[in-house]
Amino acid sequence: MEKITVKVRPLPAAEDLPLPCYMTEGAAGMDLLAAVEEEVELKPGERKLIPTGIQLAIPAGYEGQVRPRSGLAVKYGVSVLNTPGTIDADYRGEIKVLMVNFGQEPFLIRRGDRIAQLVISPVVRGTLVVESQLEETTRGEGGFGHTAYKNRGKQGYYSYQGICRRGDAFSGEEGHSKL
Repeated sequence: MEKITVKVRPLPAAEDLPLPCYMTEGAAGMDLLAAVEEEVELKPGERKLIPTGIQLAIPAGYEGQVRPRSGLAVKYGVSVLNTPGTIDADYRGEIKVLMVNFGQEPFLIRRGDRIAQLVISPVVRGTLVVESQLEETTRGEGGFGHTAYKNRGKQGYYSYQGICRRGDAFSGEEGHSKL
């Protein structure tokens, strides 16, 4: 696993809070903490920007990705909008998390709560080249679920034509999946 140094500056509002860290040896993301002064109530259907009290200097060639915590989503219906949120290498402002409550009950965010994960990832930049035509593919212009619902049967099963992984080999055989 590659390791890089990311400089962090705790702001005065977070001086008493621990720095983000990886909670297990194999964790991909480090937990971001809420640097709220008072409890913040997130009502059902509501979204709020929650401060973390830190600034980062992510090295060039990398980005920070802010992702939801699965436990908050499954237990309370609380997630992160604009997921993953991108923190560019040249951004130096406070990291904030745009949280949303998809649940049925209000959710309280308290100081020091683990509210999101931060994943540091390499970035590849593409160069756009204008072409008058693009090469054809079997998919063509299909998108937004066109493969999932095209051939849905009466039993709730649908057929799909695609490349399915079986062991180390790839197969183009037709398969079935239950919705």
